[in-house]
Amino acid sequence: MLYNIQVTVNGKSYAHTVEPRLLLVHYLRDVLGLTGTHIGCDTSQCGACTVVLNGKAVKSCTVFAVQADGGTVLTVEGLAKDGKLHPVQQGFWEEHGLQCGFCTPGMIMASYALLERNPNPTEAEIRHALEGNLCRCTGYQNIVRAVQWAARQMAESASAAPVRGPRRRAR
Repeated sequence: MLYNIQVTVNGKSYAHTVEPRLLLVHYLRDVLGLTGTHIGCDTSQCGACTVVLNGKAVKSCTVFAVQADGGTVLTVEGLAKDGKLHPVQQGFWEEHGLQCGFCTPGMIMASYALLERNPNPTEAEIRHALEGNLCRCTGYQNIVRAVQWAARQMAESASAAPVRGPRRRAR
């Protein structure tokens, strides 16, 4: 039996007929060609496949594509806008959080989800949020610094944005 699904991925709507056993990570990579989401362990331990589904970080190797039907998915490819890296991506660049790069997309998406719900996390909160993402290259210090860098940049951007207040009448 096949299922028709409609999913919005990185702001673009898609409709496909898929097998119920197709994992979201395979849908993203094999059907949509979005290879930024990596397959690391196939056991949901490493977090390399982390994407944001309906606002929450999920490991796409533990979600069936049919479970995303009607939902919104954000992958690492969807973060940069108009050729400009998202502050989380830029933070990984600035603070050398990239290391080998294999785990980076999952780390970035988990960090993005953290900062969306908690724009000013403590170091302990950052480390807790990234517990489900494994880096096998080195330590997490630069990754934590990258998230802190992104949080500062996002806070500065938010404070620089014009404050909307009641409209004044033109005279």
